[in-house]
Amino acid sequence: MTLRPARFLIRRNLPYAEGICLQKSVLSCMADNLELPGCVIIAEHLPAITCGRSGDGGNLLVGLEELAAFGIEYHSAGRGGDVTYHGPGQWTVYPIIRLDWFGRDLHRYLRLMEECAIRFLSAYGVPAGRRPGLTGAWSGRDKAAAVGVAASRWIAWHGFSLNIHPDLIRFTSLMRPCGIEAENGGVTSLDRLTGRRHEMEETLPALKTAICETLGLTVLPGSQDAASRNGGGCAGAQ
Repeated sequence: MTLRPARFLIRRNLPYAEGICLQKSVLSCMADNLELPGCVIIAEHLPAITCGRSGDGGNLLVGLEELAAFGIEYHSAGRGGDVTYHGPGQWTVYPIIRLDWFGRDLHRYLRLMEECAIRFLSAYGVPAGRRPGLTGAWSGRDKAAAVGVAASRWIAWHGFSLNIHPDLIRFTSLMRPCGIEAENGGVTSLDRLTGRRHEMEETLPALKTAICETLGLTVLPGSQDAASRNGGGCAGAQ
């Protein structure tokens, strides 16, 4: 496999809307300059519920005013899928890379997003896989990672969210995550699956390895430093 260079940006306490702006800025730069490398943004968001193209908000169990009272934002998202939660204790991974590398096959690419999460979990001894007819990475009947992707000008964006130790109550008390009824499966996390606490920074090496091995990427030197020096946009992608 030919390895392709990618810039990795790590962002903590990132408002969801700022994450979207950052993705769009990087995507625009890459579309205008074919020489730019791919970019993988790994974000820990401030609390937000997002609804993808497959949803209409019908799987929310509370109103928007109640969400706001909890300090949780609500956003319509351009990705596939229905409602999900983002917040502290969860990594949301946004690979912004050219679909030409994967035969311009968005379905194949979605499966690769799942594979990133499955490989990450296996590094911690957690058996994980897929469920027929559903997206994401599952351990038994419980979902550890949600997937929702989009593409513009044959560049992929959005990606997958991976639960390390988020507040899982928010997945079940505020919504039907991904529109899945409780009797058909729950939501889980790395901490719950392994029975011990994992700090967010501790999990980054395994996560980057899983992404690079699955997508055939190599980390450009100085990538993570760019996250603290630059606010986003093209500066982080060049």
